[in-house]
Amino acid sequence: MSAERIFVALLHWPVRNKEGRIIATALTTIDIHDFARLGRTFGLGGVYIVTPILTQLELGQRIVHYWTEGPGAQHNPLRKMALEKVRFSLSLEEVLEDFKGQLGVVPKMVATSARNFPNSISYVELRKEIERGGYYLILFGTGWGLSDELILQADYRLEPIEGKGYNHLSVRTAAAIIIDRLVGRW
Repeated sequence: MSAERIFVALLHWPVRNKEGRIIATALTTIDIHDFARLGRTFGLGGVYIVTPILTQLELGQRIVHYWTEGPGAQHNPLRKMALEKVRFSLSLEEVLEDFKGQLGVVPKMVATSARNFPNSISYVELRKEIERGGYYLILFGTGWGLSDELILQADYRLEPIEGKGYNHLSVRTAAAIIIDRLVGRW
């Protein structure tokens, strides 16, 4: 399977807070670094970080620039390598436009959630779909997850990770598990 046809997007909007309201969450540097490392480790096509807050987008771009083109590039070449495929966008629509401009196609969108949704696809089924070809954009939400509207608009809704009664993984941890299940060797 070619993992280069799989991209991930970490969305900070539209996401839910614990009351279920749609909000924008704050960018965190650990998410940027860990999603970049995830993308590089599994050979993904790219990583998008989406925030509608311009100052946070600019902060993220400065962080990546420091490690890819600034003094950090010499200091830590492995971090540079991981961060090279990170792109920032103000919206999912902007991601899709960038994707179409770069590759000439619109990817199939896969929504993730810790909650069950009707017509969810299993990891085995999605892995088979990916093996058939095409490009895939796997959407991860910060806060308390992606908005229901966005999840229902996606081409696929991935089944949640089942724990042992506690179901509140960090988005970084969930993303690593999901990507390993989809493109790992198991």
